[in-house]
Amino acid sequence: MTDHAGSPTARDVLWRFGPMVYGPTVLFALGEGAVIPLIPVIAAQLGADVATAALVASALVVGQLCGNIPAGWAVARVGERLTMVIAGVISLGGVVGMALAPSLGIFALAVFLIGFCAAAFGLARHSFMTTRVPLSFRARALSLLGGTFRLGMFVGPFVAAGLLALFGDEHATIWFFGGCLVATVLLVLLGPDPEKQFLMPQEQAARDASVDTEDTGEPVTGSIRLPRRETSGTGPGTGVIRTMWRHRRVLSTLGLAAASLSAVRSARQVVLPLWGVSIGLDAQTIALVVGISGAIDFALFYASGQVMDRFGRLWAALPAMILMGAGFVALAFTHDLPQAAMWFAMFAAVLGVGNGLSSGILLTLGADV
Repeated sequence: MTDHAGSPTARDVLWRFGPMVYGPTVLFALGEGAVIPLIPVIAAQLGADVATAALVASALVVGQLCGNIPAGWAVARVGERLTMVIAGVISLGGVVGMALAPSLGIFALAVFLIGFCAAAFGLARHSFMTTRVPLSFRARALSLLGGTFRLGMFVGPFVAAGLLALFGDEHATIWFFGGCLVATVLLVLLGPDPEKQFLMPQEQAARDASVDTEDTGEPVTGSIRLPRRETSGTGPGTGVIRTMWRHRRVLSTLGLAAASLSAVRSARQVVLPLWGVSIGLDAQTIALVVGISGAIDFALFYASGQVMDRFGRLWAALPAMILMGAGFVALAFTHDLPQAAMWFAMFAAVLGVGNGLSSGILLTLGADV
């Protein structure tokens, strides 16, 4: 598929999809970005050692992993908009659990719940963009989506540092996250419904070309829903497990590479705050270092989309993996050095560059597949 007259530009996508996709993403990521650097700190206050704090922090990523397939089920049946609303409301329960947790176990469970809901929220946005953006502009549009997430993750730690300076209590960031979730749910509920309003002829043509399904002549106003025989796993159709087996060759190559990249990027969110705790930095310093890393990450998000659209996906993924891998290896040798804090800040910046170069790559690969 190639660009043609009437194809959306970056400005078109930003203004058309902002209330549904980009705005809620910024709000959700802003609150999440304020809380993530302080999860190990709060876990340590509840009695966790460094290893246990790492386990609690990883509950966010584990929750995202466990939430992906249920999120796909929800998007296919109730649509992207309602899935985002439900995920936001349930996340509020997780925020309350984090703020009022009397024990480490309940706190970890609340972190897991937020990660679970984040998967549903993210998959709904991804599904919406995949079905409405032309292939020639796909990487840039999804990099904009990744960039809005990075904007929130960049500003969030600085907001956390300010709240800590103002209130002196890490729980203030949790309540800030709750306020962001309320604003997110209201924006999705009260904003224009793009499933009904934002449907262009070229978008319909793109979806017809990318999905092999029967044309009933009825207008498509929501996400693409395959016939029930393709999604239920009953009868002659194929369900999730059979589909995985049918495409096992792709999943064992491209899927393994994407999983590796995702693991490295997720580890960055957990390892950097945990590393700061391990070398004895206070919560405000950790939040500032993570925020600076996020600023570098955010600055490169659109460049990643340009590279992927013009030169191919590999040219964004490979440099990102090399930089982040080298950054983690080098950081591992700095823990006991006299200038450990300086090395921590330096390699946090390197990881920010690597992550920025991969902005939108996993969303784009998922949409391609």
